Amino acid sequence: MVFLIDLVVRMPTTQTTKINQLLVPERVRIGLSETSKSDAIDALVDLLEGHGAISSLETVRGAVFEREKKMSTGVGKGLGLPHAKTTAASDTVAAFATTDVPVDFGAVDDVPVRLLLLLVGPEEHKSQHVKILGRISRLVSRDALRERLLAAETPEAIIKTIREGEAALRS
Repeated sequence: MVFLIDLVVRMPTTQTTKINQLLVPERVRIGLSETSKSDAIDALVDLLEGHGAISSLETVRGAVFEREKKMSTGVGKGLGLPHAKTTAASDTVAAFATTDVPVDFGAVDDVPVRLLLLLVGPEEHKSQHVKILGRISRLVSRDALRERLLAAETPEAIIKTIREGEAALRS
C-alpha cells in the first residue's frame, strides 16, 4: 500500500522595505476628491480590491479603522499613513494617493494631509511594516520630494518619484 501525502509548504516571501516595489499604477490614485479622513481612507482601501494578497477587503477596512481609533496616522508634513496588521493580508501591500484638497487627519503638526500611503500586512511582517512606515516618513520630510509627488500627473510619475527618493536615502 502506498500513501501519498500532500504537503503544503508556504514559501517565505521576500520582504522588501522599498516602497516603490510595493506600488503598482493600479494601486496609486492622483487627486482623490474625498474631503473627510474616513472617506479618504475608504478610497485608499478600495484601491486594494482584487489584490491577490488580500482575502477580505472589509476585514482590511475594519483593521485600518480600528488602528486609526488608537491614534491618528497623520504623521505631519501633509502625510497620512493609515496602516494595519491583519489576517486578511497574506503579504505586505500598499496603496498611495494624493488628494485634490487638504484633508484634516488630526495630524501631530495640525497640517492637513495631501499625501496618503496605506500599508497593510500580516502580523508576522511587523518589522518590515515599521521599516516601511519610517522610510516613507523620511522621504516625505523632504520638501522637494513632497512637491514632486503633489505635482505628479500619473501613477507612474508617483512611483518614479518615490523610487528616485528612495535611491537617495541611506538604507
